[in-house]
Amino acid sequence: MLRSIIPLILVLPLLVAGCKKSSTLAKLEDNSSGKPPVAAVAQATATPTPPPAIDRSAKVIVFCYHRFEDNPRDTLAILPAEFRAQMKQLKEDGIAVVGMKDFLAWRRGEKSIPPKSAVITIDDGYASGYTVAWPILKEFGYPFTMFIYTNYVNVGGKSITWAQLEQMRDAGVDIESHTISHHDLRHAPRGQDYTAWLHNEIFGSKDILEQKLGINIVAFAFPYGTHNETVRKMAMEAGYQALFTVYGQHMGIDAAADQLGRYAVESMHPDVFKMAVNFGNNDGVDPGVEAAQLASAAMVTQPMNEERIPYTRPVIKANLASMGEVEPNSVEMRVSGYGLVPAKYDPKTKLVSYEFTQNLVPKTYTVILSAKVKGRKLETRWNFTVDPTAPAAGKQAAVQGA
Repeated sequence: MLRSIIPLILVLPLLVAGCKKSSTLAKLEDNSSGKPPVAAVAQATATPTPPPAIDRSAKVIVFCYHRFEDNPRDTLAILPAEFRAQMKQLKEDGIAVVGMKDFLAWRRGEKSIPPKSAVITIDDGYASGYTVAWPILKEFGYPFTMFIYTNYVNVGGKSITWAQLEQMRDAGVDIESHTISHHDLRHAPRGQDYTAWLHNEIFGSKDILEQKLGINIVAFAFPYGTHNETVRKMAMEAGYQALFTVYGQHMGIDAAADQLGRYAVESMHPDVFKMAVNFGNNDGVDPGVEAAQLASAAMVTQPMNEERIPYTRPVIKANLASMGEVEPNSVEMRVSGYGLVPAKYDPKTKLVSYEFTQNLVPKTYTVILSAKVKGRKLETRWNFTVDPTAPAAGKQAAVQGA
């Protein structure tokens, strides 16, 4: 037995050596062609995506709506049928409706928008924005923004609810800030420290909406469209990227972020919408330059548009803050039947006023107000009627900011 095992032990190393030799020969045979080994192929570097081409010559109009009602009784409401017709006209006229985020991305040079674009905004927080306007906007697939002042949410009546705002948010509706109380931001309520109060209106409203809805607030709308340097500075410090007035403009990409104009649209002033969609007036305007249009019909006036008053010697007033930086010496007021009247303009309060020294006969009068802003002449007009049978209010209502 031992004799048979010993030869096997002697042969085993030779067998192992032979296996190693065969493996080595196999490798040599693989390279027998004389060709060099194939080097590993380097992975190609991805080509950077070029920045998007931005149309800097595009123009944007921003609409401002409030309530949507079958029987409009003031300057904040519009007929639902009229609103639907306006939305249809935008499509027919080739005016693209873009969302707030796309509008701001265009301004930052991150995204292009069509040459004629529009942004739709709805102010305050009326429930009709949810029940009436939203279904109509869905029909056309239009994005839009709700500017909300938080004290008006969930208070009943015509106000929207937090639950409704949550539904709109989940559906992609943009929601932004319109302060807490909707008070004129140039003046604090009596007895309150102005700086602390203003900080709460601007910073606090942003925080409330962000906390309640879990969103990022980037835009702000001035109540009544009124503002001053202090208000604008604090709003920009709060982190808002865009501040909106109610002074309608066809805006270019470089329009000032702290005074972006909007056309306030309602049933009593149909010409405002017609004026807004007329992009033809902007032919020849250099890219980035604001094309100033007529002042918004939302300007606060005394008497108000279409108001009937019993006074035969009224004081005519208008707050020009929504127009922008008015050239003081350019302000002119005309009244039908009287022509140019010696109205006084106060650059500090932005108020222009004229008190009649003779009795007006009962009839309807038209006030035409014009002024220059950045070298462009702007004009607005409104009507009032002297009617001795109209109810007396004791005294004429004060113009906001007077």
